Amino acid sequence: MNSFAGVLASEWIKLRSVRSTYLILVLGISAVLLGYALALMAAGMYDDASPPQRPSARIADLEEVVVIVPQLCMGILGTLAITSEYATGMIRTSLTIVPRRWPVLAAKSTVVGALGLIIGAAAVFGTYAVTRWVLGDRFSGAYADAFTDRLPLLIAITVSVPVFALLGLGLGALMRSSAGAIAIIAGLVYVIPMIIGNIPEPWSERLGSVMIGALPREITGDTITTSVYGSLLPPAVAAAVLVAYAALPLLAAAWLMRRRNA
Repeated sequence: MNSFAGVLASEWIKLRSVRSTYLILVLGISAVLLGYALALMAAGMYDDASPPQRPSARIADLEEVVVIVPQLCMGILGTLAITSEYATGMIRTSLTIVPRRWPVLAAKSTVVGALGLIIGAAAVFGTYAVTRWVLGDRFSGAYADAFTDRLPLLIAITVSVPVFALLGLGLGALMRSSAGAIAIIAGLVYVIPMIIGNIPEPWSERLGSVMIGALPREITGDTITTSVYGSLLPPAVAAAVLVAYAALPLLAAAWLMRRRNA
């Protein structure tokens, strides 16, 4: 069981044996239903608009709107994957069996990261598919472009979901507190972007450019014009910042786990 494959299998069994895992996964995928509902509402508003109003009608990319649901859900799952063990004392058993400690965190990262990627892909691509089907050529063909044209952005948005899962895991390992880690995750999704949007320029643009919500478009080289986020980072830097959101808390957690008692 001390092999990494054994530790990985153990972590997968732990996660899938908890009922809350399935609830969180279902809630994450339910973003598709939210996207479908928003698309129906937008289509109805467009159809009710007068012909002169329709050419100027615009719609946000609904994948970016609904992705906050799987982001938050997977951030919570990542947090609970470690804090629940601290709360029950099971972490002592895990670290007794695997005394080197870092394989436990690495295995948890692999499991929650893979789940985050699967749920993110299902939510993002599912929302794109139903929105394209519902809207057709409405809103000046916003969803009528070739799928390949939208693919890089869809992939970048998808990757942000496992980043939240790993961020939640790292924060949970650092803080050992579900409430504290989840509060930070929720703040990154909801609260901090609103605060940054009300900060005077140029700091609003600068700080908004390093928020997770801004990074997918920056990675693909798109300019954000109607958002609380900024668009100052070049693609390579934006990709590095996205990786750092996941990697830095995990590296800090691995360092601390070697130096403090379970």
